[in-house]
Amino acid sequence: MILDRLDQADRYASLHLDFAPAIAFLRSRPLDRLPLERIDLDGESLYAMVSKPQARKREDARLEAHRKYIDIQYLIAGAEEMGWKSRKTCQKLEAEYDPAKDVELFADAPDTYLAIRPGMFVIFFPEDAHAPLIGSGEVHKIVIKVAL
Repeated sequence: MILDRLDQADRYASLHLDFAPAIAFLRSRPLDRLPLERIDLDGESLYAMVSKPQARKREDARLEAHRKYIDIQYLIAGAEEMGWKSRKTCQKLEAEYDPAKDVELFADAPDTYLAIRPGMFVIFFPEDAHAPLIGSGEVHKIVIKVAL
C-alpha cells in the first residue's frame, strides 16, 4: 500500500508500466468536471471509474481485495477514511472471490485506518485488503484500475 499526494506521484511511476499514464491522467484535466462513469484509458488494462458515492460508517465497511488489478484511489472532494489489513492475515472470508468482479470480501476488522483528503491517493496492491468509503456525506473520487 502507498499513501501520498498527487504532486509526489512521480516517485512511484517506475513500479508498474501503467502507473505513469495513470498519473498523467490524474494531472491532465480538471477532475471535478469528469462525467460519473467509466473512462477507458487502455481498454481492460487501464481504466478509471469516477463516482460520487455516500460514505458509510466503519462498522458497515467491508475489507475487499483484488487479484487482477491494482487500485489507485484518488480523492477529488470530501473526506474519506480507508481501512487496511494485510490480505495474508484476513481470516473471516465473507464472500468468495468473484473473478467477474475481481473482488473477495472479508469481515475482519482493519488493522489501521488512513485519513484521505482531496489531492491524496492510495495505491492498493493485491496483498492489500482495504475498506474504502468510510466517513460521512458524499465523496468525489476516481478509482483507476491497473491490470497486473
